[in-house]
Amino acid sequence: MNPDPAAPQTNCIDVRDLISKHGKTLTLRDINFTVHRGDIFIIMGASGSGKSSLLRNMVGLDRPAAGKVIYDGVDLWSCDEDKRDHIMRRMGVTYQAGGLWGAMSLAENVALPLELYTKLTKAEIGELTSFKLSLVGLTGFENYYPSELSGGMQKRAGLARAMALDPDIMFFDEPSAGLDPVAARHLDDLILSLRDNLGATVVIVTHELASIFAIGTNGVFLDTATKTQIAVGDPHIMLKECDNPTVHAFLTRGESRDAIHG
Repeated sequence: MNPDPAAPQTNCIDVRDLISKHGKTLTLRDINFTVHRGDIFIIMGASGSGKSSLLRNMVGLDRPAAGKVIYDGVDLWSCDEDKRDHIMRRMGVTYQAGGLWGAMSLAENVALPLELYTKLTKAEIGELTSFKLSLVGLTGFENYYPSELSGGMQKRAGLARAMALDPDIMFFDEPSAGLDPVAARHLDDLILSLRDNLGATVVIVTHELASIFAIGTNGVFLDTATKTQIAVGDPHIMLKECDNPTVHAFLTRGESRDAIHG
C-alpha cells in the first residue's frame, strides 16, 4: 500500500554519525538520516560521492569506520553474529549488473537462496520460483539463461532473486544503469508496484533524475567535495526549497525548477 503522508511514520533504518573509509582514505563523514517504513529512499549525489560505499555499510558488506546502522533498534555492526545474520536475511539486494550466475537458468538463480536458506521441498521451491518470476513479468522465461535476455530483463530477473526470501527491505544499486528510458520507466513502475503490493521498504542508489522524481519519497544527498550529506528529505521538497548550489545543479541539470516540475 502507498504510505499515507498524514499517517504516523515508523523508523525502519537509522544511520547515525557514520564515517566510512576506503583503507585510510575518508569516503564519508557525519552521515545521519532515517529511512521510514514504506519509503522509497534515494541515495543520490555525483559520481565519487560515496553512494555505493554507504550502501555497502548499510547491507553488511563493509564495516563503517565509526557510527551506527540501526535496524528496528538493533545496530547491525555491534550486535552478535546471529543477530546480524537475522537482520541481513530481511534484506534483498540487487546490483548494477543484476548479479545473476551466468551458468544457471533464471529458475535456478531464483531458487538458489531458497535451497540454501529454507527447508522447502523441491516442488515448493519450484512453485515459489515461478511465482517470483511472474511478479517481475518473466513467466515463461524460467529456463532462459541471463545471456539470452535483454538488459532490462536481466535487471528484473535479479529483482526476482532478491525477492526469493520475502525480504521486507529492498536495496538497489543503480537499477536503471544501462537501460533505455522506456525500460528504465518500466523498472520504476515495477519497484513502485512491489512497494505498494508487498509492503517493502526500498533503498536505491541512483543519479537518474527521472527515477528520483518518479518514485522517490525520501532521500539523502551526498557531496563529493565535503564528503558528507548536504540535504536530506523528499527529493521534490529538496528541489523546491534547498538553496545549496550543488544540490540545485544536480537536481535541475542546469534547468529551472519550473522546467523540471513541468
